[in-house]
Formats: sequence, structure tokens, C-alpha cells
Amino acid sequence: MKLKEGMKKVYRSRISVLLVGFILGVLIPAVIPMVKHSITPGLVTIGGVFVFIMFLLSGIRYIISDNKIYIKVWMFSCGSIEISNISSVKRSYNPLSSPAASLKRLRIYLIGGSVFSYILISPVREQEFIQELKSLNPNIVINVPDKKGLWRIQDWDI
Repeated sequence: MKLKEGMKKVYRSRISVLLVGFILGVLIPAVIPMVKHSITPGLVTIGGVFVFIMFLLSGIRYIISDNKIYIKVWMFSCGSIEISNISSVKRSYNPLSSPAASLKRLRIYLIGGSVFSYILISPVREQEFIQELKSLNPNIVINVPDKKGLWRIQDWDI
């Protein structure tokens, strides 16, 4: 189903258990001595940092509207991509900083007029997202396998 003019479709970012585990793995070693020595201000600070990071990760959205993908974190816009500038979409597990809360990502390759040659995103309803892109730009080459593998447990992704 192709989007009508003025309509929008919103996809939230997948949140990876591995990424959250990594964040906890970084913060917990700092928490242990603070608990042992009852350092309340430090515990409150680290707790606040964790809550803030989770707040940011849970607010990543990809909005398809007016033949563009708008990337937002809560109410803040992080940029947009012209769907007509997308040449291909591939699977990626690249850990580079990106507007994605999971390590299972889509690498969207861009052509012409862009500062970057690709962007990494991780929409939850990935196949639906890809079909929407394909309906708006049938020239996009898709290379994203949709199969269950070793790293999928209860539909959780790395």
C-alpha cells in the first residue's frame, strides 16, 4: 500500500538486549564500590545516566512521509533522507554511532547530494519498512535476509 500525500508511517527503533547489556556492563563496575561504601550521590548520578540513555534509545523513530525518511529522537529531528536517493538496503551489524538502538541494522546506501554514502538504522518492523521503501522507490536493491539464526532467541536480536 503506497502512502497518500500528507500521510506518514512511523517505525520505532529496535532496542537490542546486547546493547543494553553492554551499557550495564560499563556502569555496574562503577556501582559496586559505591554500594559497598554507601556513596549515594554517585549511585543517583549513575542511575540517572542509565535512565537518560534508556530514555534516548526508546525515543528513536523513523517516519516515512512525503517521500522522505525523517529520523527523530523524541521531538528532536536528526535529519532526513530522500527516498529517491536510496540505491540499496543491506543487513549490517556495524557498531558505528548511528540513530539505531540495536546492533542488527539496515545499511541504507545513498546516491548523489549526500555528505555520507550510507546511514545505519534499525526499525522494529523491518520487512514492512523495506516494503514501504520499495513501494515508494522500486529501483532500490534489497539484500536483507529475513531468517532466524543462531543469534535469535525468542525473537530477540543482538
